[in-house]
Amino acid sequence: MSLTDGLLALLVMAVWGTNFVVIKFALGVLPPLLFATLRFMLVVPAIFFLRRPAVPLWHLAAYGVLIGAGQFGLLYIAMTGFISPGLASLVLQTQVVFTIGLSMIFTGEHIRAYQIGAVLLAGAGILVIATHAHGSATPLGLMLAIGAAFSWAAGNVVARLGGRVNMLAYVAWSSLFSVPPLLALSLCFEGPAAIAAGLSHLDAMVLGAVVWQSVGNSLLGYSLWAWLLSRHPAATISPMALLVPVFGMSASAWLLGEPLQDWKLAAAAFVLGGLAVNFFWPLLVQSRRAR
Repeated sequence: MSLTDGLLALLVMAVWGTNFVVIKFALGVLPPLLFATLRFMLVVPAIFFLRRPAVPLWHLAAYGVLIGAGQFGLLYIAMTGFISPGLASLVLQTQVVFTIGLSMIFTGEHIRAYQIGAVLLAGAGILVIATHAHGSATPLGLMLAIGAAFSWAAGNVVARLGGRVNMLAYVAWSSLFSVPPLLALSLCFEGPAAIAAGLSHLDAMVLGAVVWQSVGNSLLGYSLWAWLLSRHPAATISPMALLVPVFGMSASAWLLGEPLQDWKLAAAAFVLGGLAVNFFWPLLVQSRRAR
């Protein structure tokens, strides 16, 4: 991976990590499924300026449902009191394990020994969370966050199968398929009264949070992420997302006062250790061969 691509990946991680604080703020006003609906609804107008990418409709539909209703529907529900923002940013990175596994099944990628070690380290971090997260995460919150991670991973694989296309257009057009299931779920489980109450409190700050979800995270973040996935093996790119908790936990501690207990730091060390192994091991091998 080139330095430019690495810096782009780092930018995406910073946007996504600090975004958990924004999500927590907006969820204080909006029901989670309505919030997710509005997020993708504001992305849809971009299709009038972007030509539809040359992929089958099922690609766009699958990506839109997996990222929209799957990842963010489940994540937003989890963050309504079932898991803290900092921990959510960490648990969501189990997508790395799922992405590598699904890529092996659907794209024929081969996993290497050092990648297995990286996954085991990251898994140890999630185990630490599961055994220490009393009060910071409920079992339901962990299940929802892991479900969101699996949906994200499946979306990653779908994006890779689409090949090298205009990923900004890909993300925008796929949002057409995110909105209907999210809106249907919001009407079914949250109800018209909760939706009306949420919309009545949609002030400039909350609207700004929704716009940031649409522009900063969907149009910028996910288009860059999908573009990187189309250029590099999933086992190389997906572990970069393990940097999200660094930004997520730091922002949550600084802005929300979320405590950083020793077990959280240990969990983060395991997860980030997995990233370090995955990223630096090939560089060390290449360096030794060059010598």
